Amino acid sequence: MNQFSGYLIVLVVSAGITFGFAHLARRVGVKYGLHPPIRERDVHQTPTPRLGGVAMFIGILVAFGVAWQLPFFDLVFADPEPVLAILGAALFIVGIGVADDLWDLDWMIKLAAQFMAAGLVAWLGVQIYSLPIGGLTVGSSWVSFSMTVFAIVLVMNAINFVDGLDGLVAGVAVIANTVFFVYTQLLVTSTGASDYFNLASLIAAILVGACIGFLPLNWHPARLFMGDAGALLVGLLMATSAAAVTGQVDPAALGRTQLLPAFIPILLPFAILVVPLADFVLAVLRRLRAGKSPFSADRMHLHHRLLDLGHSQVHAVLIFYGWTVVISVGCLAFFAAPTWLAVLFVSVGVVTCTAFTLLPIGRRRRADRLAQRVAAGTEGAPGSALYDRLDEASGQRDPETPVSGDTLDTLDSLAKKDQHP
Repeated sequence: MNQFSGYLIVLVVSAGITFGFAHLARRVGVKYGLHPPIRERDVHQTPTPRLGGVAMFIGILVAFGVAWQLPFFDLVFADPEPVLAILGAALFIVGIGVADDLWDLDWMIKLAAQFMAAGLVAWLGVQIYSLPIGGLTVGSSWVSFSMTVFAIVLVMNAINFVDGLDGLVAGVAVIANTVFFVYTQLLVTSTGASDYFNLASLIAAILVGACIGFLPLNWHPARLFMGDAGALLVGLLMATSAAAVTGQVDPAALGRTQLLPAFIPILLPFAILVVPLADFVLAVLRRLRAGKSPFSADRMHLHHRLLDLGHSQVHAVLIFYGWTVVISVGCLAFFAAPTWLAVLFVSVGVVTCTAFTLLPIGRRRRADRLAQRVAAGTEGAPGSALYDRLDEASGQRDPETPVSGDTLDTLDSLAKKDQHP
């Protein structure tokens, strides 16, 4: 079995099992009404089951079982305790997530459960024993334990916070974990195989498979949500794989002398999570500034802001994908490619993503100018209220405001003239 056959097998198993059980979870959820009522901050308008996390966990569990039987992964399972600790923590957090999806648990209960799951992983599984800054060793076992627990809880909440649009978390996780898998394989090539690097690669491959298997039912319009169970599970596994690598690698051993590549082991885990982490930090600061709990819900997340700009759900999700690709692949490029090429990729990517992110602003201004031209020619005519199609897309237009068919036809005519003068 070559280097990638084993990973491909577990990825396909994880995807296939997740896909099958996702269909089953949807049917069970619809049949028994296992879905919470729609909340004010929710984007969807139809009650949808949130049992996708259960299907993902089953797919991940079966994939780990298959990996255990493959000789290629003997190094990972030579000491099974870390794997069992990770799966035990995953089972616990999925159970808490399902309970929250069905009965809306208090945020303190959820946070306590997250610390317990992270503590299990750190106590019996994976810890950050060193920082990838000149091989700096964490001086105390309790400091190492605390750092690991904090990092895992942080990532779990960051992923959970950003889970607000169809296909968002699953797609971002596929991109991020694919990039991280490539990075771990480069580390194996540079430093030799190890149980930690291979464990991180295995987790990344299995998680990519689970998200691929779940995504068809979660793409807009979603028929199934992963819920808190799925989002917390994705965050737990991503944080664990990152800790397994970041806490074990010394950049000096990689033969890289440039400053930035030397910090890639600590930068990349943050780069692949930059969008969820940014949303998490902004949400916490916003709520604390308003005198609220950092875990109180609102409708001010980054994906909500994209919708308010005028993006559709699909466009907003694709923008998140784009930013994730640019930042994570760009960060990896500084490690695996010439610096000039990495700089070029990041520069072009940032400009492109920024342009697409702000595109509705230009369209809105153009629509306003067209509306003003129409108003100048139809002033005083009944039903000639100014109209911006982006207002309707973002839910800002007053439905009681009358808009004449002539006004809309004129706007469309003027728009075509502007496009083809």
